[in-house]
Amino acid sequence: MSRRIPLVVVLSMLLLITIACTNKKSVNPLANLGSKQPDKVLFDKAMDAMKHNRFDVARLTLQTLINTYPDSEYIARAKLAVGDSWYAEGGTAALAQAEQEYSDFEIFFPNMPEAAEAQLKIANIHYQQMEKADRDYTHAKRAEDEYRKMILQYPDSKLVPEAKQRLLEVQEVLGEREFEIGRFYYLRESYPASIARLQSLVDKYPLYSRADEALYLLGQDYEGQITRLRTAPSCDEHGMPRGCATEAVKARYIGQLTKNATEEYSKIVTRYPLMDRSDDARKRLTALHQPIPRPTKAAVAQNRAEMESRSESTAIQRMMGLIKKGPDVASAAKKGDPSLADPQAVAASGIIRGETLSAMGVPDKGTTSVGVEIVKPEQPAADTVAPPDSATPGGGSPFGRAATAITPPGAADPNELKPNAPPDPNELKPNDTVGDQVLPPPPQVNEIQSGQSSSAIASAGDSTPASDADLSSSKKKKKKGLKKIVPF
Repeated sequence: MSRRIPLVVVLSMLLLITIACTNKKSVNPLANLGSKQPDKVLFDKAMDAMKHNRFDVARLTLQTLINTYPDSEYIARAKLAVGDSWYAEGGTAALAQAEQEYSDFEIFFPNMPEAAEAQLKIANIHYQQMEKADRDYTHAKRAEDEYRKMILQYPDSKLVPEAKQRLLEVQEVLGEREFEIGRFYYLRESYPASIARLQSLVDKYPLYSRADEALYLLGQDYEGQITRLRTAPSCDEHGMPRGCATEAVKARYIGQLTKNATEEYSKIVTRYPLMDRSDDARKRLTALHQPIPRPTKAAVAQNRAEMESRSESTAIQRMMGLIKKGPDVASAAKKGDPSLADPQAVAASGIIRGETLSAMGVPDKGTTSVGVEIVKPEQPAADTVAPPDSATPGGGSPFGRAATAITPPGAADPNELKPNAPPDPNELKPNDTVGDQVLPPPPQVNEIQSGQSSSAIASAGDSTPASDADLSSSKKKKKKGLKKIVPF
């Protein structure tokens, strides 16, 4: 018995020494680091509270750290974590507070790597609150602006690819909104308003999933104006009766509208050769007696990559979309770069003005091309058509006394079409070829320049004309949208 007592005493002493050694440090379960620094302890407590969704406790602890230890190395992370707590809590009010916290973080710590993360989360806040294309687009537009700001302001951040993909999804929603508005005006034969919307769409969002349909409707808009013009009454050179146009004015106007339609159909063939409306565009070019351009291999490869990157919503996702607030972005492209700058806006009133002056043979010095009016970016594009003349058929068309007042009676009109007039060197003709190759259409004035969209990929790739096998190698999907063809 006496021998066991010393053994028990020795073991007890060893146990006490072991416990005393282990209590020298407080183990940090979050960072796996031992520390007794008070600011680190407060930060770890706040992170643990956020992990368990106790956001009020986390914010109170973080604010205590910020106020008590203003020189701590955890100040920046604590300020960012305050925004994260509001962001994780969710809700309209909480997200608004999170946006304010992230904005303050960018102001106080603009050179830290986390500043790009804060800007991305500001954009994500508006992305989460986006509504469908036919609803309020305020958050979608704000998300587009914030993602663009993040990409341009922090180009070296590792978060840029995520921001670009989100921006493509946002621009898909905004593009769908513009397309539906343009289609609405087209169905009601308000062609200038439809052209303004659709032209802005194809200029701003070339990666929109139905860009070929938008270009096709643009061509149909111009053909609709041609049909309306041909049925309009003609008059003599004095403009009598009111509300008519001379044959010379009508000929010039029809020629310009035909050229515009040809350009839009040619864009489908050269930029979107594998999409649904490519065959329809070729048929319309044939009906207009215009040459059919051939796309390059680079354009075919680019268009194929864009189409293969898109996905389609399942039946369950479409059913859930009926009750879900947010839009369906499955059809957004996952290849190519989003547009980082808005081109100059197109106004319906400017289209009417440009076409009127073109029909009268007067150059429009306020525009860069016929049918487009350049306005300042901060000015909204006009959706309304100019008030129609009571005696003018269709409204907004350049017919009436003003259309013939430029040419005095008996004077020769220099722009009048004559049987023996020399051919226009800029006119698209079937014999505009080099060998057996048809020349592509001229570059467009409002085309998105290199660096602003994925159209630069084709210019840097193979410029060899694509063969028929290249064009037929992709499966044709069922055509969507309208199939209205204006008869001639």
